[in-house]
Amino acid sequence: MDEALPPLLPPIPAAWRYALYLLPPEPWYGLGIRWLGRCARSDTAISADQREAFVREAGVDLATLDRWTEAPRQYGLHATFKPPFRLASERTVDELDAALRRFAQLQHPFTIEPALQTLRGFLAWRLRHGDPARDRLHQLADACVGEFDAFRAPPPPTELARRRRAGLSDVQERHLQRWGYPYVFGTFTFHITLTGRLDQAEQLACYRALEATRVVLPAAMPIDNIALFLQPAQEAPFTVARVYRFDGRIEDFDAAQEGA
Repeated sequence: MDEALPPLLPPIPAAWRYALYLLPPEPWYGLGIRWLGRCARSDTAISADQREAFVREAGVDLATLDRWTEAPRQYGLHATFKPPFRLASERTVDELDAALRRFAQLQHPFTIEPALQTLRGFLAWRLRHGDPARDRLHQLADACVGEFDAFRAPPPPTELARRRRAGLSDVQERHLQRWGYPYVFGTFTFHITLTGRLDQAEQLACYRALEATRVVLPAAMPIDNIALFLQPAQEAPFTVARVYRFDGRIEDFDAAQEGA
């Protein structure tokens, strides 16, 4: 008897931009979407009722929390492997999907030890100092940037100008010109963004709010997938198109079943 074939997944739709991210596992994902107020898997807002107990534990009002998290809410909870890019004119989404399937099957899961820290004025889960998996994580991110660069169209001058407004070092400027993003390879820093840029007082308030929740986060986070996020149109929020797990599984998410 022939072995049963896995069900066929629908084609990934054309989009304004794509990105290669890590989709954080539970319980980070559940905590993160209640903090941000949006689930990128289902492309739905987390209602005030669903967040009520959480914000009560955190000791912060929803209006303040939504202001803190406005910027990362647009992208969904994630860590960046290859930053958002427009698809090159000579490439197709089906080719990108096939390349991601092949690439993910060559990877092996590992774990990191994330910690709540600040980075360039925002709060994020980052690698704990001295994490032994740092080199392995950087190698994975470097491979994503390099292996999939053939799928990237050059960024328009307006995007380059926006990146430069942050103030770039010489190395970051070279990365921007070559790879379309300043924070890759030697300037890459793993982070799961939780806020926009805040002053020091608000950074401390965010830190205390997250530490006050009753969600117990494990010491180790598995790194076992690459997720293709897409931005359907300019200014639209990013959503999860497909998740490629290192054990060979490929997952799509049904918004009707997610229920955020």
